[in-house]
This record gives sequence, C-alpha cells and structure tokens, in this order.
Amino acid sequence: MARLRRRMWAWLLAGFLTVAALTLYQAERTGRSEPTAGSCPESALECPGEEKPLPLPVPSAVPSDSPSATAGPSPSATPASPSPTPPPDSGAPPSSAPGPACNGTSPGACGFPDARSTGPRIALKRHDTGNMSIKTDGTVIKGWDIYGSLDVYADNVTIIDSRITSTNWWGVNLRPGFKGLRVLHTTITAVPGKGPDNGGVNYAVSNMGESSVEVGWCDVSVFGNALSMGQGDLHDNYVHDIVAFRNLGGEWQHTDAVISGGGNKGRLTVRHNTLLNSVPIDKGASAALGLFADTGVVSNVIVDRNWLAGGAYALYGGGPGATGIQVTDNVFSTQYHPKSGLYGAVAAWNAGGAGNVWRGNRMSDGRPVVPEPAP
Repeated sequence: MARLRRRMWAWLLAGFLTVAALTLYQAERTGRSEPTAGSCPESALECPGEEKPLPLPVPSAVPSDSPSATAGPSPSATPASPSPTPPPDSGAPPSSAPGPACNGTSPGACGFPDARSTGPRIALKRHDTGNMSIKTDGTVIKGWDIYGSLDVYADNVTIIDSRITSTNWWGVNLRPGFKGLRVLHTTITAVPGKGPDNGGVNYAVSNMGESSVEVGWCDVSVFGNALSMGQGDLHDNYVHDIVAFRNLGGEWQHTDAVISGGGNKGRLTVRHNTLLNSVPIDKGASAALGLFADTGVVSNVIVDRNWLAGGAYALYGGGPGATGIQVTDNVFSTQYHPKSGLYGAVAAWNAGGAGNVWRGNRMSDGRPVVPEPAP
C-alpha cells in the first residue's frame, strides 16, 4: 500500500511539472508572435492608440531670432530621407459616408475632416525651439511638441506627427529656392498677440517658393491666412477658429482658411478639406478659400470635395482672367451664414475661362450652387 501511494504521488508531481512546462512554452511563443509597441512607420496613416513614439533626434540647432537669417547651425533634427506617404485621395468618395447626424454644421458627421481625423497620432515630446531655421536637406521632425516656428531653407524637409504653437508670423515657412516640404498629421496653432505687426499671426504654412508643398491631415487654427501658397497639395486638413486682429496701421487683417495670390507656375490642389472662416465680415473675413489675382493671373487650380463655410463669400474663384480652375463636388455649409458666405457661396467665377469647370457643387441642404457671372 505504501508503495502504491508513493507511485501515485510521483505521477501527480510529474503531471504538475508537465503542465507548468507547457504553460511557460505557450507564453514564450505567444510573446514572440505578438507585435511590440513603438513600430509606427513614417508612412503609416493609422497607428495603434497605445503606441509609443519612435526615438527622437537630439536637437543641435540654436534657434534663430531673425526670420531672414541665411546662415547658422544645422537644424535640430537628424537628416533622413523622407519616407513615402500614400498619395492623397485621387477621386474616390470621402472615406466615411454621411450618417444621420450629417447637417449643415457637422462636417465630421458628413465625412469631412475634423479634430478626430487630423493632427498627431503619437505621443509628443516638448521642444522649445523658438524661431528656428532648418538648413539641412532631408530633415525629418517627428513626435515634437514645438513652441516656436520653423523657417525652412532646405529641400525635402518632412514634419510629421507633431504640434507647432507659434508666436511668430508663421508656423512653417518654405523659403524661395527650396522644394519638397511636407507637413503631415500635425497640429499648427499660434498665440494671438505674440506675433509681429501688433501681435498678428498670419500663415500656418507658407510657400514662398515655386515648388509644390504637401500639407495633409493637419489641424490648423488661429492663423489669419492659414494655408498660403500658389502651388501645393492641400488635402484632408481641418482649418478652423481663425482669430481676427488689427495690424499696426489699425486695420483689420483679412482672413482666409486657404489663400492664393495668383501668378503661380505650378498646380494648386485643394482636395477633401474642411475650411472654416468664422471671423465676422466687419473684422476682416474674406473667404474660406480665396483665389485672388493679387500678384498675377490665377490658373491651374483644383478645388474638389471640400467643406466650405464663412467669409464674405465662401469661395473667390480667381476673377475674369482665371483659367484651368476646376471646382467640383464641394459642399457650401450654412453654419455661419444662410448663403455659406455672408453675401453668397461664390464670387469672381470666370465661367468662360479656358479649362474652367464648375460641377456638382451644392449647399449643405442639397441645393445646387450656381455661380454668378464675374464682373
């Protein structure tokens, strides 16, 4: 009997050890098969919510107080070749279909960009850069919470998954003679009263050059003329809460969510953005999207599937000399004014201009928008 008991205890102990060994093996195998955090690539459009940011480069630049500086230390990010980002929407319907909440005041519910679909996708690390110049080609800034502005004197600079809070005239500025700037998944805002010209802050992203700039999936606010350029690729952005201000001459600064002054040599594409201008007319509001012939004839512009609201007119179409302007499938919202803009949805449309197309544009209640002839 004693021998039988000893044999049973031996069997039980052996079984217990076998189960424990199998459990440890399974845990180790499972741990190897699951992805680890912190693997969000530069090109990813979606990152897991709990993902940690990639390792950040160590700043090496001394911020420049002069926006016109032409020499100085290297930029604060380690140079790297920008990783490709999937191209913006090229004609497919908006990513989310309108739901029951879709109405004249809810762009997000209607499938257009809002705070939930724009801005950085990862945790950020604070960088008090001041007014910093970037002068090394291929610089990539990712995961930065920037207090200051970026003045770009380099090619192929990428700013991605970051936040910029500017106290300068601009958030990001590309200087003449340089190309390849991309600003993606970034929040760009400013502190009113801290910029020059009586505290004004004017350009969230400015393109002073003659090459295209890409701005995509960005949350932009405060700046008076938020996205300013003659050529570029502006897609999937949310521009909102523009702040009015008086300049040193006592005049109200004109405000536009997107502005182009004409004379462009390349193409300007404005596709699938939410462009809001809530500034009152008597405090400088011009348009949600202003194509103005300030520095030359407006030409070669695509305005496709945007949500537009506010301004004197929501859209200024380029004027009598404008050519190659394609305005298609845009929604003119009534959230600020019954006519989308105070005076109407569109002005300065040149219906007879070569290559000009007006098609599928409607008010947020479904009524078609028919532009008045340009004077």
